[in-house]
Amino acid sequence: MEKTLASQPVYSGRAVKLRVDTVKLASGRETKREIVEHSDCVAIVAIDAEDNVLLVKQFRKPVEKELLEIPAGGIEAGEDPLATVERELGEETGYLPKKVDRLGGFYTSPGYCTEYLHLFLATELIPNQLQAEDTEEIELVRIPLSQIPELIASGAICDAKSIAGLLIFLASKKSAGS
Repeated sequence: MEKTLASQPVYSGRAVKLRVDTVKLASGRETKREIVEHSDCVAIVAIDAEDNVLLVKQFRKPVEKELLEIPAGGIEAGEDPLATVERELGEETGYLPKKVDRLGGFYTSPGYCTEYLHLFLATELIPNQLQAEDTEEIELVRIPLSQIPELIASGAICDAKSIAGLLIFLASKKSAGS
């Protein structure tokens, strides 16, 4: 266990804050921890009536390439995660779920970031008007569920939240005997 001795805010932006904590280790030694503060988010495995996974393809500036991902987004202050699922799915895919089930959750990068992702399964999807402010930057891609393991293994799906979310879903489906 580390005891926080001091915490110094360094940066506060739209999406993240950065602080540097001075901590005391169990050995008594003091060191610094750089911590990115990020709000909790939702990640959504959306399955349509034809057993396709709804993925979004979008350019990600930090890695300078387009990535194929499950829909996800930040939980706004005071917002219920289920409301975030509906909002984000509508914004990114143009669909609303009639059924939402919690699959679990996980920390994205606990070595330096506070972000926690709540993972949900969205099914019984109904078309809705696409509402994202940057709709032209997002492409909806339907992938048959049977192809997901190969896309993960080949690196075509390469972001952690999508890999974790899809593998958790596949494991839950297998354990349910579906």
